[in-house]
Amino acid sequence: MRGGPRDRRSPAVVLAVDSGGSGLRVALAAHPVPKGPGTPAVRAGAPSPAPVPLGAPLTSREPVRTGPRGISARHLLDQLLPMARRLMTEAGTERLAAVAVGAAGLATLGDELRDELPGALERELGVRRLALAADAVTAYTGALGPRAGAVIAAGTGMIATGTDLTSWRRADGWGHLLGDCGGGAWIGRAGLEAALRAFDGRPGGSAGLLARAREVFGPMPELPGLLYPRTDRAAVLASFAPEVAALAGSDRVAEDILRAAARQMAESAAAVCPAGDEPHLALTGGVFNLGAALLGPLEEELAERLPHARRVPAAGDPLDGALRIAAGLADGRLALPTDERMLSVVTEKAVPGGA
Repeated sequence: MRGGPRDRRSPAVVLAVDSGGSGLRVALAAHPVPKGPGTPAVRAGAPSPAPVPLGAPLTSREPVRTGPRGISARHLLDQLLPMARRLMTEAGTERLAAVAVGAAGLATLGDELRDELPGALERELGVRRLALAADAVTAYTGALGPRAGAVIAAGTGMIATGTDLTSWRRADGWGHLLGDCGGGAWIGRAGLEAALRAFDGRPGGSAGLLARAREVFGPMPELPGLLYPRTDRAAVLASFAPEVAALAGSDRVAEDILRAAARQMAESAAAVCPAGDEPHLALTGGVFNLGAALLGPLEEELAERLPHARRVPAAGDPLDGALRIAAGLADGRLALPTDERMLSVVTEKAVPGGA
């Protein structure tokens, strides 16, 4: 029978942004939202349905720069606006129901984005509903959605995020100089340290890792000059992590590095995971492509530290998480806790310069 509640839904268009260390990804999706008088009330706590992608995401390989006030809103907009307009033109839409921007470093370096992005997106694209999220939150939402639990997000860096759906908790994510323990840069740095120990003749070195380091970087005395001046040091360090994993089956030092990485990640997860009944626990990020050499010890560590958590596969990535946040914002069913630094929401009445 036509004319029932299913028919009183109008497809809205939402935009999602994933800004990280490797660049910017932007996606557009259609999302059904209730429309018209008489639409049945939304069941309390019911999650938003997954939005349907409209075409393939667009990608920029240039990471957004940081400046004196943190992440540069201007540089993000210079990349985002042309991609957003192209996606909207291809989809035949002129209006966005909601936008979600997930950005690496938002929690600690997001002052400029929070001050300038809402007004700029309202002026340029007519955006009246905007969510600004740390990439840890979009990674969590992509992996678990609006469920209580914890997510270990590990690529070049590493952060663990947890929520009981009333507040957020995070552990690590302090960058490759101060933390990110267990992430790709951490593993790569530990592998190169073992290589240099072998080169010097100090205890704790690995002849195998030394040979790999020479193949990848050349003579060891030249390594500091190749590494220290670079602005992408973390990515360069992380590029050596697969070399460590490749040797783990035959090299005790490499094996110990990955076991230590697993322990670091499990400790961070235990610090943020809710203590309630069977919280969900998921892994997301490229470092887990290192395979069994890392995943084996990680499963052992998690079983010891979080026996009450239910391990589940990640449902999606951070861009999927940003799309889900945008969809929840569009239909009023955003079931995640808001937080000034981790997940803030700007609606039309609060947009600077808005009507």
